Amino acid sequence: MAGNEWINGYLEAILDTGASAIEEQKPTPANLSDRGHFNPTKYFVEEVVSGVDESDLHRTWLKVVATRNTRERSSRLENMCWRIWHLTRKKKQLEWEELQRLTKWRLERELGRMDVTEEMSEDLSEGEKGDPVGETVQNEAAQSETSKVPLQRTISNSEVWSEEEDKSERKLYIILISLHGLVRGHNMELGCDSDTGGQVKYVVELSRALAQMPGVYRVDLFTRQILSPEVDWSYGEPTEMLSAGTGDGEGDIGESSGAYIVRIPFGPRDKYLQKELLWPHIQEFVDGALAHVLNMSKALGDQIGGGQPVWPYVIHGHYADAGDSAALLSGALNVPMVLTGHSLGRNKLEQLLKQGRQSKEDINSNYKIMRRIEAEELSLDAAELVITSTKQEIEEQWGLYDGFDVKLEKVLRARARRGVVSHGRYMPRMVVIPPGMDFSNVVVTEDAPDDGELTLLSDGSSLKAIPTIWSDVMRFLTNPHKPMILALSRPDPKKNITTLLKAFGECRPLRELANLTLIMGNREDIDEMSAGNASVLTTVIKFIDKYDLYGQVAYPKHHKQSDVPDIYRLAAKTKGVFINPALVEPFGLTLIEAAAHGLPMVATKNGGPVDIHEALHNGLLVDPHDQQAISDALLKLLSEKNLWNDCRKNGLKNIHLFSWPAHCRTYMTRVAACRMRHPQWQTITPGDEISTEESFNDSLKDVQDMSLRLSVDGEKTSLNASVDVAASIDDPDLQDQVKRVLNKIKRSGNEQADVEKGNKMLENIPGKYPVLRRRRRLIVIALDCYDSNGAPEKKMIKILQEIIKAGNLDTQVARASGFALSTAMPLAETTEFLRSGKIQLNEFDALICSSGSEVYYPGSYEEDGKLYPDPDYATHIDYRWGCDGLRKTILKLLNASEDDSDKFRSPVQEDRTSSNAHCISYLIKNPSKAMKVDDLRQKLRMRGLRCHPMYCRTSTRMQIVPLLASRAQALRYLFVRWRLNLSNMYVFLGEEGDTDYEEMIAGTHKTIIMKGMTSKGSEDLLRTSGSYARDDIVPGESPLVTFVNGDANAEEIAGAIKKVSLSASKM
Repeated sequence: MAGNEWINGYLEAILDTGASAIEEQKPTPANLSDRGHFNPTKYFVEEVVSGVDESDLHRTWLKVVATRNTRERSSRLENMCWRIWHLTRKKKQLEWEELQRLTKWRLERELGRMDVTEEMSEDLSEGEKGDPVGETVQNEAAQSETSKVPLQRTISNSEVWSEEEDKSERKLYIILISLHGLVRGHNMELGCDSDTGGQVKYVVELSRALAQMPGVYRVDLFTRQILSPEVDWSYGEPTEMLSAGTGDGEGDIGESSGAYIVRIPFGPRDKYLQKELLWPHIQEFVDGALAHVLNMSKALGDQIGGGQPVWPYVIHGHYADAGDSAALLSGALNVPMVLTGHSLGRNKLEQLLKQGRQSKEDINSNYKIMRRIEAEELSLDAAELVITSTKQEIEEQWGLYDGFDVKLEKVLRARARRGVVSHGRYMPRMVVIPPGMDFSNVVVTEDAPDDGELTLLSDGSSLKAIPTIWSDVMRFLTNPHKPMILALSRPDPKKNITTLLKAFGECRPLRELANLTLIMGNREDIDEMSAGNASVLTTVIKFIDKYDLYGQVAYPKHHKQSDVPDIYRLAAKTKGVFINPALVEPFGLTLIEAAAHGLPMVATKNGGPVDIHEALHNGLLVDPHDQQAISDALLKLLSEKNLWNDCRKNGLKNIHLFSWPAHCRTYMTRVAACRMRHPQWQTITPGDEISTEESFNDSLKDVQDMSLRLSVDGEKTSLNASVDVAASIDDPDLQDQVKRVLNKIKRSGNEQADVEKGNKMLENIPGKYPVLRRRRRLIVIALDCYDSNGAPEKKMIKILQEIIKAGNLDTQVARASGFALSTAMPLAETTEFLRSGKIQLNEFDALICSSGSEVYYPGSYEEDGKLYPDPDYATHIDYRWGCDGLRKTILKLLNASEDDSDKFRSPVQEDRTSSNAHCISYLIKNPSKAMKVDDLRQKLRMRGLRCHPMYCRTSTRMQIVPLLASRAQALRYLFVRWRLNLSNMYVFLGEEGDTDYEEMIAGTHKTIIMKGMTSKGSEDLLRTSGSYARDDIVPGESPLVTFVNGDANAEEIAGAIKKVSLSASKM
């Protein structure tokens, strides 16, 4: 409805008067000057419907216009008017519901601020107490008023990452992630679909620019590998070099240095998926990316790290899907994360609800908007730094999120500077770093441009000397020498092109002075375009006809990306103006491009152009809804030559602020200020503890090379997968090939038995290092089988025994296989349960206890018969863990949610015996009053507390663990710590489970779901109504998932393992 705001007034009149306003009368002219019988139905439909951005209404309108029968035509018009009336009534209802939600949300935020103020005031003396939130905000405001300086005001010269400093000793590895769209470094297909736009260009250019920075050795841009015949073959290439490294100053360029696109396979290999369909496959991407990072870190360590792994310096996610992935990847690696949102889900949801065309449920179904918003919230939880393009993005867009409060962020930052404890509360730091631009191809003279080339063109000579796009534009124009008003955008209603055209058409002095050129993407047939774009283009053509603008407006059908600089150059040669009249512009990269070519600007005052104008001072800002203001600003710039020249010179003088080198210097300075961390092990694992094991592994290198190494091209295999696949299919050649390699390590029968017996004895003896590090396959049992009291069911003992037996059936791979138990129970309860079934602890190589908050290795980290948790894992998951603050806040929140009559009876009670340093465990005394995970996480985020809350053991327990700790993340830790590849893990689950159950299904590991094993899970307490669906987390069908009956015996379980191995090998 953009550009038709006056419609709302008419709709209000219809709503106020009701059906009486719609009368059946003879059709009369819709002109208001005709004071005869006025038919509101006909007026409304003829004047409004053709401008409504609803494809079905527009098609109906075309049929109505073609109807010859007067009575039938009038009846159809009345029906259409009622349809639009109902749309408006629905819009009002949606607006009311959204207003109620926002009111409730704002109230909760204020309660959160009050709680934070109360708790943090306890640390201050009586004289210091007050309102830390209000005082800090006032101080910040006072500082901003007294010291307004240019764009780079927050960075002192001594802090800037400058090229003059000696950073040759630093060799950093940086990872960028941008998952959706078609990403490549050459001939970018920008605009081919809604997912391949400015973000693609931005991340590719940022990768190249960062690789040229001093101290940066390698930059990897992760995206999705696409092997679909629908797209070019280049999108299926595992790697693509964007630029070579800069070397060490002596001409020595490293073997792996430079910028690269790394394509990770995830989701269906032969399909190109829109971003809304990628969500269920995020876990698979994270696992694949983790494998690449580990391989690359080791390779870089051999090249430049003196044999020690070179871990990523930072992981930077772009957009919500990449932010979600970066959060999990940075948690698995324990390295800093940075986020750039590009466009935000809450902002889009707000805009779509305001349009009133779709309910929140419909929007969620079409755009997966709630999954996107939760991904953005998780990204805020994990990010050290959030990079935005404008201040408006921080205050008006990120300010809508639970996980970011501008006022609270300033308070926590002030307390951190003073060294005052914040009780585990964190807010990500938001910084404005405008996108950079590559000016290498921009050629601009400092003097005012001349129109010599235009004269040649108008004379009909030297046609080959000018760009083709100039001819395409100028064939529309009667006098191409007139100054050009240039607008370049998609024909989207939000871009407000129709208001610009009306402003031009209704201002006679402007029409006489200038031409208007509209570059509105590429089109073949308007009827084949989306409804919104088609509506804008149709309106443009109608306005050109209405105002008789033939010869004054150019709107070519096609242009290439390489034509864009020539289009700017043409406008500059005519001493024209660039205009961006969008209703809201998140940043406005085209404004920077125009300024670089010497074009003054007229731009919307809503959004990013405000910051651009503050830096460049090269034009005027206008209200995009004010048609008169638009025409006045254009006329002023074009008619006052001194003003035009000043704006041009200012733009060219200050444009360096938006160059890529300037962007990257600020970027690296900001990242360097983050709290740096990377995997650090307190114990060094030796390379050769048992020689027989090493010879076993060395002998199998042929098999691993032959079959499945997890590589960028998506082929995943392992020794065990190869053996399982070979045994499960009728392929004599493959079986013979595997047997020939295995024969290299076979000994005589007695010798083999003796060695195996001796090794088994070694495994049962407590050692310094886990046996797990020598495994090549891990069977993980994560069955959540509990009774109504939360105690483990006895039937679980039998299935544990059968799974262990199944894993040992194949003698060829049993020696390289291990077992892990993953549970919500603490170690003491887990040990007692296993002993009740006479299962020895050392049957398991790893115990993941307390919902992933602790990892134990039976036989290792043991003293006086007592197991101790892995100390490296405790350090690994400690990020943003505020145990004391969480304890106080959770009890307060849960008690406050009760009725007054029960205010002295808490629905939860802390279970100290099940708690540990990284897990707060509660007994649920009243499940009916338990707050759902979504609600609890929201309230904690509003108070600056970051954690992973979950319900477990048939909703009888609630456990709070660190933000990036979970049973799924614990498996990734085993990969990072002991190099046990996730693709070689087999995870056994039930059909239901704890609230972290869904995270365990997807990924590159194989999943075997046992039917009938779990009678009840805790998932009812996971999501609130209106949240994202399970299908947004778990893929509907996957070759990595298979099923088996819960009462299956060892042979049937072994068959399921072979089946899923075979299915995975065909991916």
